Amino acid sequence: MSKFQQRQQEISNGSHALVIGSGIAGLLAARILLNHFQHVTIVERDSLPEQPQLRPGVPQAVQSHGILVQGQRILEQLFPGLDDELIAAGAISVNWGADVLYLSSLGIAPSCPSDLITLECSRNLLEWAIRCRLKTAIRLQFLEATQVKKLLTDESQSRVIGVQVRDVLAGSHLKDEWDNSQFGELTADLIVDASGRNSSLPKWLEELGYPTPRETVIDAFLGYTTRWYNCPAHLQTDWKILCVLPNPPHQSRCGVLEPIEGNRWSLSLYGFGRDYPPNDEVGFLEFARTLHSPIIYEVVKDAKPISPVYSYRRTENRLRHYEQLSKFPEGIVALGDAVFAFNPYYGQGMTAAALSALVLDRCLNQRCRQSQNALIGFGQHFQHQLARSLKTPWLSATRSDRVWLTSEDTMTMGKPNKINQLLQQYVEEVMLLSMDSPEVHRTMIEICHMVKPPIAFFQPNIAVKVLRQAWKRKTKLSLFAQYYEPSITKHE
Repeated sequence: MSKFQQRQQEISNGSHALVIGSGIAGLLAARILLNHFQHVTIVERDSLPEQPQLRPGVPQAVQSHGILVQGQRILEQLFPGLDDELIAAGAISVNWGADVLYLSSLGIAPSCPSDLITLECSRNLLEWAIRCRLKTAIRLQFLEATQVKKLLTDESQSRVIGVQVRDVLAGSHLKDEWDNSQFGELTADLIVDASGRNSSLPKWLEELGYPTPRETVIDAFLGYTTRWYNCPAHLQTDWKILCVLPNPPHQSRCGVLEPIEGNRWSLSLYGFGRDYPPNDEVGFLEFARTLHSPIIYEVVKDAKPISPVYSYRRTENRLRHYEQLSKFPEGIVALGDAVFAFNPYYGQGMTAAALSALVLDRCLNQRCRQSQNALIGFGQHFQHQLARSLKTPWLSATRSDRVWLTSEDTMTMGKPNKINQLLQQYVEEVMLLSMDSPEVHRTMIEICHMVKPPIAFFQPNIAVKVLRQAWKRKTKLSLFAQYYEPSITKHE
């Protein structure tokens, strides 16, 4: 009996959900599905390592990865005690108000009291820790070295009822035809596509006669390179993370030095607008030296490198608009990078995956309360709710990337209107104000880590200070300050 036949037999009694992909998005979706289905299967093309190691399906795992504060909190909510397990495995607790040195062209941001804490570690460790938790669930099974080849539907092709799968290890990539024994079928009540940027769902929809989603692509042409180092012995610093920030659209280079497990550093250097960091040792360090502050270069120039220099350039923001499709088959949804793929510089990807898992849970709960046939119309409902929930981080990332003069997108944006120009100038004034105000700096961190929405920039205690500052600096925002001068005076 093949592993597919065995699994099909196991799920024959009871409801079954199947997840395509075992990245962070797939793992978190599976955790939610355990709340709603009797059986859950994760189908993964890779053979999964037993330890926190790199796997072929996630080549970017060698790059710096960070989960935002909101994402860290959701992980602990879904997996109570995970924080302690990560710390025991070597992850480093970082307070983003007190432990991070932010350097921009405006100066050094002030330290501020905060409860904005994340655990810094490699993606390999984080993914492995979550996977280990899920493997303890007897109702969940990983099907490793397995590829989903196509969707199975009912006779009307209105509902997806399962997938055709292939055993990756059983065949040879040199063969043009595969033995039937290497294929199998798995039925499911709900399929979740969490297969990432390379998702085949648009192709599968087209094959079934459905429309394919329109895509929005916004590309600031960011490239980045990463190298791992041993932390120098006896090094004493008052920071745990160094962030040298860019100054768009003039200063395109930036870098982040952060700790990971094993007493190691991960150094990532970034260049927007095709100003790509070199991937050779000499060029990598020279690029670090040319940042507007050489502090990262000074810290690492004598540190011992323990890895090659890894490059990555697939960094465009890509949104597949499943929520706009007029027709969508029952029995399948998509999330993670298969729908929202963010520029990795902003660190939103894993937190967006965590938020997507909560959306999945909320939608399943709502539908189950409303109807016994909870999954009828569920796909379109979920895709609409997902698009609504991730609209803010998407707009945040893409608005930032549009600042770069080389930024390209698939939609005709035209010239920025006056409102958008004023908003951008307002944010620049907030950044300037944050250099002298720990309170404003904390708000900026909260917004960047998705703890607060961007509207928090406009709360009265910040807006009054920004407009007063703009008035004194005689920027275009002084027009707003002039209009609101009576109310400013009243607030003060």
